[in-house]
Amino acid sequence: MSAETNDCDVLIVGGGLVGSSLAIALDGSGLRVAQVEAVASQINPLANPDERCLALARASVNALSALGVWPLVEAKATPIRSVHVSRRGEFGAIRLAAAEHGLDAFGATCPACELGNGLLMRLERCVNLVRHAPARLSAIESDDDGILATLAAGEGEQRLRTRLLVGADGTGSFVRDALGIGADRFDYTQTAFVATVQPERAMDGRAWERFTATGPVAVLPLADRRAGVVMTVPTADAARVAVLDDAGFLAELHERFGYRLGKFSRLGKRVSHPLACMFAQRVIGPRAVLVGNAAQTIHPIGAQGFNLGLRDALTLAELLVAQARAGGDAGDAALLRRYVELRREDREGTAAASDSLARWTASEALPLKALRSLGLIAIDRIAPLKQAVVARGMGFRGHAPALALRGGV
Repeated sequence: MSAETNDCDVLIVGGGLVGSSLAIALDGSGLRVAQVEAVASQINPLANPDERCLALARASVNALSALGVWPLVEAKATPIRSVHVSRRGEFGAIRLAAAEHGLDAFGATCPACELGNGLLMRLERCVNLVRHAPARLSAIESDDDGILATLAAGEGEQRLRTRLLVGADGTGSFVRDALGIGADRFDYTQTAFVATVQPERAMDGRAWERFTATGPVAVLPLADRRAGVVMTVPTADAARVAVLDDAGFLAELHERFGYRLGKFSRLGKRVSHPLACMFAQRVIGPRAVLVGNAAQTIHPIGAQGFNLGLRDALTLAELLVAQARAGGDAGDAALLRRYVELRREDREGTAAASDSLARWTASEALPLKALRSLGLIAIDRIAPLKQAVVARGMGFRGHAPALALRGGV
């Protein structure tokens, strides 16, 4: 590889939450890291509190703390101290309390915009990071020494040579397509409506997941006695729900969730998006790797999407830092194969669980109704089953990256 100014060891395509987390995790490693983002991101101190919120697993909070991001967002976050899972019209429920497992919290909720702000603030402190924004990847060429990437920025072009190309560019990944990697897709024919509300009763750090025949409803605790809502409806019904006034939308929410938190009021901004899953048929190519939604986009049930993508980034960072310390090549094929091995159980297990849960909880087949109720009761009352659910929900499935254990890479 040449020693041109525009050479780098790792080129991250994508400036979202996962791509930025990877860049931060590589800070101080000695690796020359570049990041490409189509939008010129900037910190917004007046971020809209009615944007979507994230349910961050404990492993994610651990990692964000180790990365120096959590202190920048913690004031806007709300600990998840308990979880209640049920299915409308059926018996049984799962009740999880962090204190019963010797924990202060299972994780936390945080507005996505606030986490984005925190990541941007931390990115500004990175020593060996060069950010290209606004810019987009327009072409890649491979040779034995690396990948030559062409960036389109404004009316001009720039070329970068990298030892490793990381696709963190979302579900419609340009990197995945450019590498010729196929993807398996499934349309759930569901649409998720995201909003915030004011519950009449205090949530006290409890998160709710309510399954219904038309899709799940999640109600998450937020700061200032607000609650984040994700209400899923059949896509065939989405147009009707989208034009409801505030009173009509809240009535729809109550019809699905009930009145366990009293009446909802002060409905915030509503955003909707169709739900589909995408699973890349492979996540590596010659000197290239996919992470986050570029590798897998899963149903939001259980709120595992960002958490899963973050564990992709943490595992990759762990391997790259160790490789750099040994003086090795960031794009080494053996390293990439090791990444696939370490991520297989978590990636495949979490995606399969999310998909099967979305289908299983929506079915109205009579045999399944009885099985669901028995399953909820069993998990709630059998300690080993409950512990397994807790561990996986907190992000500890398969290989746990060191940063997720509050360690360092």
